[in-house]
Amino acid sequence: MGTLPMALRGITSSRLVYGCMSLGGDASRGPISRADVRDAEAAIDAALSIGITMFDHADVYRRGRAEEVFGRILRARRSLREDLTIQSKCGVRLDEGGVAVQYDLSKTWVLTAVDGILRRLGIDRLDVLLLHRPDPLMRAEEVADALTTLSRAGKVRFFGVSNMSGAQMRELQRHLPEPLVACQLEMSLGKRDWVERELAVNDPGPVSSFPEGTLQYCQEHRVQLQAWAPLARGRYSGVTFDEPTEAQSRTSDLVSALADSRGTSREAIVLGWLIKHPAGIQPVIGTVDPARIQACADSVRQAELMSRADWYALLTAARGSDPP
Repeated sequence: MGTLPMALRGITSSRLVYGCMSLGGDASRGPISRADVRDAEAAIDAALSIGITMFDHADVYRRGRAEEVFGRILRARRSLREDLTIQSKCGVRLDEGGVAVQYDLSKTWVLTAVDGILRRLGIDRLDVLLLHRPDPLMRAEEVADALTTLSRAGKVRFFGVSNMSGAQMRELQRHLPEPLVACQLEMSLGKRDWVERELAVNDPGPVSSFPEGTLQYCQEHRVQLQAWAPLARGRYSGVTFDEPTEAQSRTSDLVSALADSRGTSREAIVLGWLIKHPAGIQPVIGTVDPARIQACADSVRQAELMSRADWYALLTAARGSDPP
């Protein structure tokens, strides 16, 4: 589990990804401040300190400020770029045409969005571009044309998707000359519908909303699964925003007990549970707290040490009931 088992091997050795969605401060506060840059640099350095070299962006994160502040740091530390794998996403448009949110995977928008990403980051080429959300108006041939144009222009090295099903990837892949390398989905001990889909076979209980066959498609076609919100927004590691349910409290207690018995952090246990799955999931951690980032350092080792009984105990606690 120390190396990536899927298509991103060779692009990065980073078993964890740092998600930059919270970098850049509040978009409503005006220009990026020195404090915004310092906070971003502290988070980036914390990620680097635990061996993370892959950084995940999107053009809409903080309305472009996340990429902009990252670009400022790259310009100030020019030697840093060669050590990093930089991934970003496009396809979401905000507050345009009287619509708060719309998805746009037209060729014109994808090409325009990538130029904006490169400009804000201050780089010539993205290592990976993900299509951020499925666009119901998408024409697969047009998307393929856009991606081919970007590849030939040397602006993007590899392509993937985010929040798409196996069926949607299959349709898109039919028109692409090169394989999609990554699919990013919300996956965690708290967001378990991807596991529930596997458990639901021949079970009369409620069927998971997770698109059927997506895990299998990614495994068969060597598409790297990336998990956003893999720490379940801190639900089991001491960061609470709402009153926990009984199942959440029991799971938090079990996570703490396992962490204490192994001399590790709660974050490492939560991520270790995810990494243990044979699909080779690559967590994308999004906290900006340097201490919490560093608390994730032991997660790969904890996945290797985690027994089947421990894995199922965590699953059962989080579900609030035994598997069917």
